[in-house]
Amino acid sequence: MARSAHAYVRGSTVKFYEWLALSPAAADFPQGPPVWICGDCHLGNLGPIADGDGEVDIQIRDLDQAVIGNPAHDLVRLGLSLATAARGSDLPGVATARMMEEMMDGYAAAMMDPEDGDPGSEPSAVRSVRRKAWARRWRHLARERLGDETPTIPLGRKFWVIDEDERDALGAMFADPAVIDQVLAFDRNAGDRSLRMIDAAYWMKGCSSLGLLRYAVLLEIRNDADAPRYALMDVKEAIAPIAPTTDPLAMPGDNAQRVVAAARAMSPHLGQRIVPVHMIGHAMFIRELTPRDLKLEVDQFSEKQAARAARYLAFVVGKAHARQMDEATRAAWLRQLGADRHYTIDAPSWLWESIVWLAGCHESGYLEHCRRYAMEV
Repeated sequence: MARSAHAYVRGSTVKFYEWLALSPAAADFPQGPPVWICGDCHLGNLGPIADGDGEVDIQIRDLDQAVIGNPAHDLVRLGLSLATAARGSDLPGVATARMMEEMMDGYAAAMMDPEDGDPGSEPSAVRSVRRKAWARRWRHLARERLGDETPTIPLGRKFWVIDEDERDALGAMFADPAVIDQVLAFDRNAGDRSLRMIDAAYWMKGCSSLGLLRYAVLLEIRNDADAPRYALMDVKEAIAPIAPTTDPLAMPGDNAQRVVAAARAMSPHLGQRIVPVHMIGHAMFIRELTPRDLKLEVDQFSEKQAARAARYLAFVVGKAHARQMDEATRAAWLRQLGADRHYTIDAPSWLWESIVWLAGCHESGYLEHCRRYAMEV
């Protein structure tokens, strides 16, 4: 999180909601229709996702914080992420204002027609990561995640040894045919096959997994016709979300079931590949990490590309929201969003004022975080 202000924004979800509640715009914040929202809708949680047939689409790729809540929260979280990326690219403040305008246009296009609406031209950052996803194979995933193509998980900084109880529980889980049939994204129609767990380790994977159970599991899959293939499974603990919910009784009480339900509502490619389980008394969910699943990394924006990215990514988020609404609900929400435009830019006042407030809070929070980090090292 100390690497950059953008990394701090991605990792400080708790502070985001604390600071948003204190925003001067909090009193004017709209209450949208209760739908599944991402809850942590920053740039890094969007990207190419492959479905069970290998087709790739840009969708929301992380639903750990998903709740039935106010869709406006996803708009503010995305807007803050875009604004921080723009600042990191040394773009002028006016570029951020234009991004917010384009973001609202893209979101509105999804509300008007979630199937065939116009997302605008695909920005180069999205186009390049989509092309990269199409070209990737197992060897690319193995080198990226495991260091090389050797079918082992290397213990060290990221992967830690597990005890026998954990290993036995993982082995039993991946011996269950019901689990395997659901979770193997690219092997569902392979006919007769044998499968065995060949390695497993605890996975220290970023701030979202600190203090939680998270495992990397390497499977070998064999059938009579082909050479063996390998699958890398991500087994992650599901805990109570930070994002505020507007209807807690409408969500599954089990957190793994909650994540799966949200994925199926918002991100169909991911939703068909994710499975809720229980292991050693914890709610967990599993998915295969496929070579074509990638994070959208934005190191630098040009002013033109920033505006395109804002429209396009807001369309992706709007589509995830809109597919849960009927036509009348979408129209009513769109009218509500259009009722409070800022007097200097074509975006709602509550959105612009929230992002300005949050940008300041996160900048000071980031500098304080870096100070504490420097003192510790």
